[in-house]
Amino acid sequence: TSMQFERILSASGPYEGHLKRPGDGKVARRIAWIQCVGSRDVTCGNDYCSSVCCMYATKEAIIAKEHQADVEPTIFFIDLRAFGKGFESFYNRAESDYGVRYVRSQISSVKENPLNGNLIVRYVGEGVAGIREEEFDLVVLSVGLTAHASTKIFAQAAGLDTNRFGFIENQPYLQSLTNREGVFMCGAVSGPRDIPETVMQASAAAAMTGELLGNARGTEVEIKEYPPQRDISGEEPRIGVFICHCGSNIASTVDVEQVAEAIGKIPGVVHAETNLYTCSQDTQEKMKQIIRDERLNRVIVASCTPRTHQPLFQETMREAGLNQWMFEMADIREQCSWVHQKDPTRATQKAIDLVRGSVGKSKFLEPLTFQKVGVTRAALVIGGGISGMAAALSLARQGFATHLVEKSDKLGGNLYHVHHSIEGHDWQAYLQNTIRDVQAHENITVYLNSQIDETAGFVGNFTTRLQGDSTAEIKHGVIIVATGAAEYQPDKFLFGQNDRVVTQWQLEEKLQNGFNAQNVVMIQCVGSRDDEHPWCSRVCCGEAVKNALAIKAKNPAAEVTILYRDIRTYEYKELYYRKAREMGVRFIHFPDDKYPEVTVNQMPARTPAVQSGDGINITVHDTVINETVTLSADMLVLSTATVPDLTTNERLSELLKAPLNSDGYFMEAHVKLRPVDFANEGIYVCGLAHSPKYTEENITQALAAAGRAAVTLSKNFLEVGGVIAVIDEDLCASCLTCVRECVYNAPFINERGKAEIEAAKCQGCGNCTAACPAKAIQLRTFTDAQEHALFMSILKHEDAVEVCS
Repeated sequence: TSMQFERILSASGPYEGHLKRPGDGKVARRIAWIQCVGSRDVTCGNDYCSSVCCMYATKEAIIAKEHQADVEPTIFFIDLRAFGKGFESFYNRAESDYGVRYVRSQISSVKENPLNGNLIVRYVGEGVAGIREEEFDLVVLSVGLTAHASTKIFAQAAGLDTNRFGFIENQPYLQSLTNREGVFMCGAVSGPRDIPETVMQASAAAAMTGELLGNARGTEVEIKEYPPQRDISGEEPRIGVFICHCGSNIASTVDVEQVAEAIGKIPGVVHAETNLYTCSQDTQEKMKQIIRDERLNRVIVASCTPRTHQPLFQETMREAGLNQWMFEMADIREQCSWVHQKDPTRATQKAIDLVRGSVGKSKFLEPLTFQKVGVTRAALVIGGGISGMAAALSLARQGFATHLVEKSDKLGGNLYHVHHSIEGHDWQAYLQNTIRDVQAHENITVYLNSQIDETAGFVGNFTTRLQGDSTAEIKHGVIIVATGAAEYQPDKFLFGQNDRVVTQWQLEEKLQNGFNAQNVVMIQCVGSRDDEHPWCSRVCCGEAVKNALAIKAKNPAAEVTILYRDIRTYEYKELYYRKAREMGVRFIHFPDDKYPEVTVNQMPARTPAVQSGDGINITVHDTVINETVTLSADMLVLSTATVPDLTTNERLSELLKAPLNSDGYFMEAHVKLRPVDFANEGIYVCGLAHSPKYTEENITQALAAAGRAAVTLSKNFLEVGGVIAVIDEDLCASCLTCVRECVYNAPFINERGKAEIEAAKCQGCGNCTAACPAKAIQLRTFTDAQEHALFMSILKHEDAVEVCS
């Protein structure tokens, strides 16, 4: 199974990361993955899609190729469901860069070749007549996700509803809400989902919990007690180095034992060892004991990115009685093993050099201290669509003042175009209730016809000026970006030339106000998954199925045909895909590189080239029968892409120093671990500003952003300090490079025309130091002078008296 193959790939697995097959230990070169094993299958009762299998198979194929260059990976699939943010490009790279072969097919059988133990896969493939057979060294079954037996037991004990698959059932509109008040859920307990969705759902559940417990916040807080910091002044450096295998991520390329041996010989290093996973809890406890036993006064971890793991190791330092700034980290994964997989010898030498550099730097480390800065307990939410309103309501219900800014003259955004969900829930009623709740809540101030003019400050202490109908200046501690996206307006398929050609939004409106078309054809991926918009817009397949079912419900005799590349109805939306087929909706697959052609079927009496009264002809190549067919329709529906508002996003990106990805959507700090955070602390993203999603997913992400923002707003103060940038005015050329480069808005131009650093904003990242052409900027620790600068900057804020006291 796929899970067993994960263990085979793992350095801690049965074959230490070598691609051997069970049984005879033969090295596997030709490997096949078979998708949808135990998913989308009525025979085993799992007729839902498990959502994650297509992408984990792609991931496993890539890793197998990285482990062993001569591996030939083949993935047999029905529909390739790469619907998440960045998934389509990941799938394309697997095919183009790693040579992963994808075969759209139906598997008939897998049998063993008795002569060599290989496996013979029998299948019917796309565009190929007859049955084919191929032989593989190893076959991996991409098995689906099912509800754990304990879920049903707990649900019965807690009085929670479950669906027929054994997963806990969520309430309409809210994915984290169960049928029982005060009981929330997150992750795969409610159905199969990927890591970013589970993390967002967890933060959403935390936010909804915070809404109930807002009045009791802080009443039972226990302050974590750390052991006294050991005074290391006057001690010679005693350095401990911990080098991580990171499973096979590092050790498959870098000889970590050789690195440890070389580093252990450097003067000042009194301890050097390797660990399978340095970040594991067992290793953390072991590190603390070694720090005490060896009386280490500096610690270096050589492993993965400091961005995600440095705080963990610094916490270990504090628990062991050392100042956390006596820690240094060397990235030998992203900066070494991952980029030098084909040259292990030189990668090992580079790892030694990286760690040696960290050892040299660590000898000059000094214990640092933090200063406390007050928090403005208010939030700014940019965008008044359903995501922005959901985030604002959650924060308001948790007791925080919230400023909601909308650039148009009304709240609601894109949800005005969506009347019902595929499950039949009434989005318009939900929208109106939400608008009413927002407008009535005492903690929410709404600004319509207004936009952000300028934002300054840092986490806990921002100041934003509005332009438009309101020119208010707002002080707030956090920012949530919920600026939405738009429906793509195509310039092909006669759209805009013939009123019989509409988008899914337009069709949904027609379904509310009278609909009499007898023959409807839908074309998927219009403006998605192409050169202009290379991403999957995620919702189009479900919207097409939803509207096809609505047409059939109104007129069972109507003919509905959906032309598609992949049908991506993941999780329980698969049930509606099956229902559509049962109701007679036809699905025709066409090749990725051969879109349907649309022409006008002109009536003999009409002379203009394109008229609204004319029918439509659609010519499409059907890959199942391997023939080109022509369909006639009296309505053509285009499932168009969801596209970012580039004008708004680029402007906000510059104002907030919040990055955009190559597609124009806002880019989160970490796609899996921090899916609603920006790298810039105190700023969060949700909804369509992040990526295309269904409305209920946008609401979940909005609640997640509110939950993350509440972590900051619930604090009485924040700690700042450690390392900051300092500018030498004599060297400064006033070129503004540091002002442009800093994501924290720390540099400014003083009255002398020279750059200066506002210490309270500086995070000590070193970007300005590296970028400065005049070499005028250095990173320094806090001194009395810098502490003075810090408090001078704090004095600009209203809560300065409380802080300074």
